[in-house]
Amino acid sequence: MNAVAPAQEAPLDLNPRKDWTTAFRAMGKLLSDPNDTTQVFKIMRALNAGTAQKNYDRLLTTAQGGRLAYERLELIDRLMNREWLNQFAPGTVGAAYRAFLDKTGYSAQGLADIGNEVHGTPARVEHPYAWFGRRERDLHDIWHVLTGYQADDPLGELCLVAFTYAQTRGTGWGFIALMGVLKSFEEKNGKYARIAVREGFRHGKQAAWLHGEDVEKLFAEPLETARVRLNIAKPEAYLHARDVYEFQAAVNPVAVAAE
Repeated sequence: MNAVAPAQEAPLDLNPRKDWTTAFRAMGKLLSDPNDTTQVFKIMRALNAGTAQKNYDRLLTTAQGGRLAYERLELIDRLMNREWLNQFAPGTVGAAYRAFLDKTGYSAQGLADIGNEVHGTPARVEHPYAWFGRRERDLHDIWHVLTGYQADDPLGELCLVAFTYAQTRGTGWGFIALMGVLKSFEEKNGKYARIAVREGFRHGKQAAWLHGEDVEKLFAEPLETARVRLNIAKPEAYLHARDVYEFQAAVNPVAVAAE
């Protein structure tokens, strides 16, 4: 009797092409329903071809990057562990992230579930580039805390999208930011949103490259100390825009309720 060969895992596509047709189709649905986060992941999959590879390679050139890549910690395992989160003292990044979860009701697992559904892949493909993609996904809400862009505010999401584009140069992030800016021309006082989004991009360029941060160490650091060290400026234009008018953004790209 012939032995049955074990099922082979499909190889990761290391040279994916951008799929603008899918991206525009998903953007149309996102414009119709700003809370349809599924469309955001479709845009990212369609347009962020090669971004994880490029940034993983960059990670290896940073001071801590080699160790982080070698250890390959799954951030979601930490971020979903309330006992681990509870250890951080008031005023730290970890405490601020804990408060973020309590205020918004969001969760790292919520984003992961949607992403896995869209991509149609196992939760953890065992490949360095796939790991880095998961890391970027899980860093998103941490960056909300660090930057001051609120996750439950459409303009805050849009500003963080612009910040993220500056940090990653992922075309999908840039596409969403651009469409949000174009939509702002239809809004009363939309110029304030455009100024805030440009500020988000500028702050992302000026800040240290956040992918290279050891999150476990970062969470123990005082929040304001971390912001200074990482050169993350106060989002003055965003705060002003939020105060002077209620911006109805075209997209709310990553607002996900906890499952």
